[in-house]
Amino acid sequence: MAAAAPGSASKHTFSSLLKQKPGRTSPPRSRGTMAISMRDVDPAFQGAGQKDGLEIWRIEKLQAVPVPRESHGNFFAGDSYIILKTTARKNGSFQHDIHYWLGKDTSQDESGTAAIKTVELDVALGGRGVQYREVQGNETEKFLSYFKPCIIPEEGGIASGFRHTEINEREHVTRLFVCRGKHTVHVKEVPFARSSLNHDDIFILDTKSKIFQFNGSNSSIQERAKALEVVQYLKDTNHEGKCDVAAVEDGKLMADADAGEFWGLFGGFAPLPRKTFSEPNGKDTAFPPKLLWVNKGQTVSVDYEVLTKALLDSTKCYILDCGSEIYVWMGRETALEDRKQAGLAAEELLREGDRPKSHIIRLMEGFETVIFRSKFNKWPKKAEAVVSDESRGKVAALLKRQGFNVKAVAKSAPVKEEPLPQIDCTGNLQVWRVNDSEKTFLSFSEQCKFYSGDCYIFQYSYPGDDGEECLIGTWFGKKSIEEERAAATSLANKMVESLKFQAVLVRLYEGKEPIEFFPIFQNLVIFKGGASTGYKKFVSENGIQDDTYSENGVALFRVQGSGPDNMQAIQVDAVAPSLNSSYCYILHDGDTVFTWIGNLSSSMDQELAERQLDVIKPNLQSRMLKEGSEYDQFWKILGIKSEYSSQKIARDPESDAHLFCCTFLKGKKVFIKFLASICLHYHSVCNVLICVFLLNWYSLWRTLG
Repeated sequence: MAAAAPGSASKHTFSSLLKQKPGRTSPPRSRGTMAISMRDVDPAFQGAGQKDGLEIWRIEKLQAVPVPRESHGNFFAGDSYIILKTTARKNGSFQHDIHYWLGKDTSQDESGTAAIKTVELDVALGGRGVQYREVQGNETEKFLSYFKPCIIPEEGGIASGFRHTEINEREHVTRLFVCRGKHTVHVKEVPFARSSLNHDDIFILDTKSKIFQFNGSNSSIQERAKALEVVQYLKDTNHEGKCDVAAVEDGKLMADADAGEFWGLFGGFAPLPRKTFSEPNGKDTAFPPKLLWVNKGQTVSVDYEVLTKALLDSTKCYILDCGSEIYVWMGRETALEDRKQAGLAAEELLREGDRPKSHIIRLMEGFETVIFRSKFNKWPKKAEAVVSDESRGKVAALLKRQGFNVKAVAKSAPVKEEPLPQIDCTGNLQVWRVNDSEKTFLSFSEQCKFYSGDCYIFQYSYPGDDGEECLIGTWFGKKSIEEERAAATSLANKMVESLKFQAVLVRLYEGKEPIEFFPIFQNLVIFKGGASTGYKKFVSENGIQDDTYSENGVALFRVQGSGPDNMQAIQVDAVAPSLNSSYCYILHDGDTVFTWIGNLSSSMDQELAERQLDVIKPNLQSRMLKEGSEYDQFWKILGIKSEYSSQKIARDPESDAHLFCCTFLKGKKVFIKFLASICLHYHSVCNVLICVFLLNWYSLWRTLG
């Protein structure tokens, strides 16, 4: 196929897609309405996004053509595709994630058309989707998670007439693939040569009669298990299920028959070098965000001292260039043509900067992601009403006149959801555990592991308006002792004093944490019992049974959270009533590990359970059990099978802070317990000012008494 790489061909063949038809005039804009016409939306998207699942279109002759369901996951390097992932929420509404995938050999005409058609699809869905640009070999984990176990693009494309039905008819070619990832597998074909191998990754060699899986010595058991799924996929796809499979361990010599055959294909065994080439991950360690306004397809730099939402105008489109990610923000009142131009301007920005590893993410005003909002200083907590009922009615009427089913638009109306954290998640975190009256620093691998019987102090530093901001907090476990709580409070106060009272001080209690707390720790695990010297001494002196977590014993964890950057695993009693159909659980008895999937849990819940497994039981493979299909061994570990709830566990509502006064009667110092809950909850790390008053009062109290 004589196709050019993205960015190498001319634009004139699809530029007409950006223009309105002759004689058409744009309707006058009114504040709060979407300046679009449904006549500009491709009819191929009629009825899209109205049920849970995947829908895929391939660009053929600059048109979007639906791909049959049985061909989902089959991609060609010479083509461009549009992928819509619709997720049905429990309240009946839909969430839409839109991706356009560009093969390494696709033409600029096709890639440009895919970018434009993606904007049209978003309009057809009511302008509420997030759009992602995917490039072959550099796909996002979100995109790859749709296709189990992986995607392996084939050569050719629609222009060359190369079809998937011909794959098994051609002569088999030996191919070498590298597999990376514990949760979502990135599979990439590499040159069939010894120099492609290394100790860190897993490689799959697909020959005519046998498939070899080469496990690098530094690879984990989770990575090997995922790679084995890829091996089975290749066996079923390329060999009709009829071929041998062999595993080759890095370091094994020719005495192993499979290893000898494997190395023979490379010309004989030879040790791999210790240091191997690793590809850059495409992430910039320091890239100051640049805000650009897109005006008639041209970018104009926006000067600012502080990046705030006030810089964004609803009648314009902007590009926020963050290096590894390029965000296209489209104002709610922009015309469809403006949105298309903004998308193409971002594509051009990538080509000019030669950044093949960067991703483009396009967002509509009012539906920004948490990561995008975190780039701004003090993004408003409460979003404005982005679409009025009148505007939604006009859009629905336009859709109906064009023959679209308007149910999806009605269902996609904004819904009240759990508030998302407004916090910069890229700061520096340090954590200490309190031991008696001292604090012990925790290593990076241990700082996300808390015990209910302990107290912790954390210091979180992040960039602010006038330099680095600092948050110092104490976290009290439910079963922590009073002496260590007092010690934690005193130690935290001293840390604030040492910073000349420039740090924000917060106090948090287990089970009462605000939503901003969890993204700081990201993958928090809360164990039973305690590891501090004070807790150990307390249970020993009082004859209390020590139920502190043991990695060699029986333990049950409930997994919860909203995403990979905000997840918690909480140890609960290892009995059947602790289960809940709305969650996923991890159960282990020593090295025997089960992952239990509740019938009411989501695919995101399952992904979080898999990720937390890496923290709780790294390098062990878990057996997945769906609710209702458990093994007898599972119930035996829990003691006995019994009833459990399917009601979602609700968090206690945040209470308002209370302030109590301190009075002195007859010259005697009387301490009135006050500020009881002022540090229990806080609503935004960026604007919290908890109390220089507290620190001053505390210092005065210590001086007087």
